[in-house]
Amino acid sequence: MLSFLSRMIGIGYDVHRFAENRPLVLGGITIPYSLGLDGHSDADVLSHAIADAILGALGEPDIGYFFPPGDPACKGISSLKILEKCLQRCEELGFSLVNIDATIIAEAPKVLPYRDAMKAAIGAVLKISPARVGIKATTNETMGFVGRKEGIAAMAVAMVKETHS
Repeated sequence: MLSFLSRMIGIGYDVHRFAENRPLVLGGITIPYSLGLDGHSDADVLSHAIADAILGALGEPDIGYFFPPGDPACKGISSLKILEKCLQRCEELGFSLVNIDATIIAEAPKVLPYRDAMKAAIGAVLKISPARVGIKATTNETMGFVGRKEGIAAMAVAMVKETHS
């Protein structure tokens, strides 16, 4: 453990392709849209990027290590549960979460109307104020798989601090 550092930062990235007959879940919120995201869990790309950012700040492996895609226990799991487990790991290692900053990259759907609900859901599960959960959205300017509306990507940064500093 890197206990000599009082604050550490991690980055996370995730991407999922669109799929039919699945709900679209972003930041723990189900968003009305004709397609969902494909994945073993609920495929919440935003929560997955945040989870990896938290784990990265702790120097831990990525979420695939803790929640293997082939594990039947993870089938359909809410990504808010994944965030809950990441916070638990953070606390076990003697750290607390300071803040999250995340960006959703998608041509569609528009996520701004759901931003406050996502901030509230993520803040509640991570035990931080929604004001400490930054969520932005951008497009890929019609370039690449995101630009062709084949899926959604997300990036996140997390800062943790030692609880005894």
